[in-house]
Amino acid sequence: MAQEATPEISPPMAAAPPDDGQWTMPAKNYASTRYSELTEITQENVGKLQVVFTFSTGINKGHEAAPLVVGQTMYVVTPYPNILYALDLSKPGAPMKWRFEPRPEPASQGVACCDVVNRGAAFFAGRIYFNTLDGHAIAVDAETGQQVWNTKIGNINIGETVTMAPLVVKGKVLVGNSGGELGVRGWIKALDAGDGHVVWTAYSTGPDADVLIGPDFKPFYQQDRGKDLGVTTWPPDAWQIGGGNMWGWISYDPELNLIYHGTGNPGPWNPDLRPGDNKWTAGIFARDPDTGQAKWFYQWTPHDLHDYDGINEQILLDMTWNGQPRKVLVRPERNGYVYVLDRTTGEVLSAEPFGPVNSSNGVDLKTGLLIVNSEKATSTGKVVRDICPTASGLKDWQPSAFSPRTGLLYIPHNNLCMDAEGTEVNYIAGTPYVGMNVRMIPGPGGHRGAFTAWDIAAAKPVWSLKENFPVWSGALVTAGDVVFYGTMEGWFKAISARTGKLLWQFKTSSGIIGQPITYRGPDGHQYVAVLAGVGGWAGAVVTGDLDPRDATAALGFANAMKDLKDVTAAGGSLYVFRLP
Repeated sequence: MAQEATPEISPPMAAAPPDDGQWTMPAKNYASTRYSELTEITQENVGKLQVVFTFSTGINKGHEAAPLVVGQTMYVVTPYPNILYALDLSKPGAPMKWRFEPRPEPASQGVACCDVVNRGAAFFAGRIYFNTLDGHAIAVDAETGQQVWNTKIGNINIGETVTMAPLVVKGKVLVGNSGGELGVRGWIKALDAGDGHVVWTAYSTGPDADVLIGPDFKPFYQQDRGKDLGVTTWPPDAWQIGGGNMWGWISYDPELNLIYHGTGNPGPWNPDLRPGDNKWTAGIFARDPDTGQAKWFYQWTPHDLHDYDGINEQILLDMTWNGQPRKVLVRPERNGYVYVLDRTTGEVLSAEPFGPVNSSNGVDLKTGLLIVNSEKATSTGKVVRDICPTASGLKDWQPSAFSPRTGLLYIPHNNLCMDAEGTEVNYIAGTPYVGMNVRMIPGPGGHRGAFTAWDIAAAKPVWSLKENFPVWSGALVTAGDVVFYGTMEGWFKAISARTGKLLWQFKTSSGIIGQPITYRGPDGHQYVAVLAGVGGWAGAVVTGDLDPRDATAALGFANAMKDLKDVTAAGGSLYVFRLP
């Protein structure tokens, strides 16, 4: 549902305070805008950007993290073995101040579904917080690099890993688990930032008491009301191995005192083996950060047929919607729609496709329900061809950026479809629990990726750039009206936030799937930083050295990425740029 242009869309001030030139969490702020107010780099001069220093992490796996900048120090966390580096920005070449090596269990590599990635760290009150692949949350003194605490929160023996970046809210470190392809039951935990003890745990499946659903829970839609839906919307006991993992992004509204987080795919992928809506998977919760108690829930994709998950970023904005001031959250979702929700109530205000979608025919705004296209529904022993989008969605974890100057959301995404066939599968702890043969293929037009500027008020794209490979990097936008993103070939690009025109590009040593950031250096100048190092699910054909002739390798992604080995090699390097 479109509407007339609105004068102003901006994040709530409490969730996006004035820019201090640092970058202390991957999303920049609690509103998750990934927007910087720095203006030294402009559309006019960005073409002069040059490298000021590089740093090799020594790890040749997928680098999905955002570097952090706090004061005069940059912090970088690597994929497994999850080394945390501190670099001194006050000295030429940014020499290493210290490194912290947590030495995670080597066996964790074998149960990570889609490369051994880590999406970054968070800074709070003099400490750096990050997670390790083998399921530990760790606090390190930001100045000395000494461990403050280390809490084991996951169990690799059942296939549980942790790849997400934590978020620290009101002295609590929020973190969730991965393992949706191994029948791991999803959760989000809050740990005390001071000593690391677990304050609360909210599961994505099971009885209301486990999900932290109580008297405050008031979902907007009828289908989300009722007792113990996390049990009754599953076959008997299937919820115990039903997924719903929380490995993506969290936002926080300090005024409403609510955190927002998605839930991942139900397990197994084969929907025939789990009849029902499979609550509370592939949806979004609003929770009280103090207690974890749920306030509302909305399910993007009930009874997920295609591994669409629901863990993407949500950008918190205040805007006028159809003449009324609304507190909204905007979510470009894997199932192919940009959703605008009222973040107070969970009501869907708008849901429009941002690329090719045929697995569904829209969202019913009266009921909030996805209108599933039965012709593209998967089932056991039946091959369904040309399902768009593919399992990794029209957009996966790779986070978008929002500029209050343009009112546009800048979305890095995929253009892939798939052929899929459901198979029988039995649960064995710590082993794949998928039940689906998938073969991914390029989407309409043949390009496999795109970078799209989306007008939130008008609910439509303004411009879109085609890329040969999926755009698996994050996006960054600045008050200089420059947008940055990277490609899987290794190009780091700067484009106009207004027109999408290419203004500058630099070829790095490996494909880019990291999250670019910008900061004010100790010298007062604006810098831009990004990690290069191909990998992730999309780049597994390179980092896992998979045989591109195996069409179903990497859960089918290898089939669409056969030529990636021809254009990039594995790597792991930080690049930092500034104007001369």
